[in-house]
Amino acid sequence: MRDSEIATPHGDESDLRIGVDVGGTKIEAVALLPNGHERDRTRVATPQGDYEATVHAITDLIRAMERRVGQQGTVGVGIPGTVSPATRLVKNANSTWLIGRAFDKDLAAALTRPVRVANDANCFALSEATDGAGRDAKVVFGVIVGTGTGGGIVVGGEILTGPNAIAGEWGHNSLPWPDVGETPGPLCYCGKHGCIETFLSGPGLVRDHPDSDEKGLTAEEIASRAVSGDRTAQATLARYEERMAKALASVINILDPDVIVLGGGCSNIDRIYKNVPLLWGRYAFSDEVTTQLRCNQHGDSSGVRGAAWLWPLQRSEATH
Repeated sequence: MRDSEIATPHGDESDLRIGVDVGGTKIEAVALLPNGHERDRTRVATPQGDYEATVHAITDLIRAMERRVGQQGTVGVGIPGTVSPATRLVKNANSTWLIGRAFDKDLAAALTRPVRVANDANCFALSEATDGAGRDAKVVFGVIVGTGTGGGIVVGGEILTGPNAIAGEWGHNSLPWPDVGETPGPLCYCGKHGCIETFLSGPGLVRDHPDSDEKGLTAEEIASRAVSGDRTAQATLARYEERMAKALASVINILDPDVIVLGGGCSNIDRIYKNVPLLWGRYAFSDEVTTQLRCNQHGDSSGVRGAAWLWPLQRSEATH
């Protein structure tokens, strides 16, 4: 199974691709035609903490979808982790019950056909690079700023996975050029302090807000208060934008992408698309930065669509 073998939205209209996005609370599936049109979409609750039930839920979801559309398709799956090239077992998964499991092999056995599995941020990036906000770009860095902070890289229409299957995992680098009070930084679930994720995730933004002890406060509500003129909320977003500019500048210095596409809940904060590019030039090692910062086109559907695009046009070319 190779994550880098992808589909493009062209070809025989009968060639069906099924994408599955395995989240912490829901499993969503979509059936796509090669032109990107949807034949079917459905979702079920994730059996949290139960690995076998998760495999069964995905299997049942796919089979029910294929019965409805009257056709079998290829299957690609995005997970909140990745399959280790060393062990062929899942690692780095927020859905911890997947860790240490031969998920791709078990799902293939349950479906009695090959499947392809990729990190959900890679699927997001692939979706937006294929027929989304980065469709016109050669190098796309797809960013998830939601419950966590992840990233995926697509070059020339193919996912860049890397020999360790961690390409794009910028969320677990330290925040660059930290200001006073930003070191050592909050403790991350990975065991380190000051990871970019602890600052740029939705929970990280909320934690940084002076009113973070307010019950049920969300990043979206902080953004709404800022629009309404709340100076405290405006200051919180200004710190967030400065940190994002630093973090993305470090990516630009290494990858120099044509387009950076944001996804996740914090991608809905409109002001960051104007303000962050005005700031990142202070940190990028260039006299001018022409990289475009764009909001995703497919929204919450990007992950599941990207999973569908993990397969090439000709099924005979696919390998497990």
